[in-house]
Amino acid sequence: QVHVVESGGGLVQAGGSLTLSCAASGSTFRTRDMGWYRQAPGKPREMVASITRTSSASYAGSVKGRFIISRDNVENTVYLQMNRLKPEDTAVYSCNVEFDRYGGGWDDYWGQGIQVTVSS
Repeated sequence: QVHVVESGGGLVQAGGSLTLSCAASGSTFRTRDMGWYRQAPGKPREMVASITRTSSASYAGSVKGRFIISRDNVENTVYLQMNRLKPEDTAVYSCNVEFDRYGGGWDDYWGQGIQVTVSS
């Protein structure tokens, strides 16, 4: 059974930094894309950043230049370094991990989500 566990959230003042971690375990297959999403109260979930297995990254426009996504393929872990945080970054952040599937294709799994609160 695959487990995806996020850590590193919390409360931070505007302008500060936080680093989120997401560790995936329980699969014998390789990871593919890994990504971070967030959902603020009353808003739809949005993609924050994603990274391919070869570390090609993409970012939402609202975080580009402030957030950095990285990964460790040996540990099946993805990180999100969040700098110059703003109150509007406040949300529940969730990790999504894709694993190869036997015979082709992939399966994706979500973590339980972690709260990030940025105070003004």
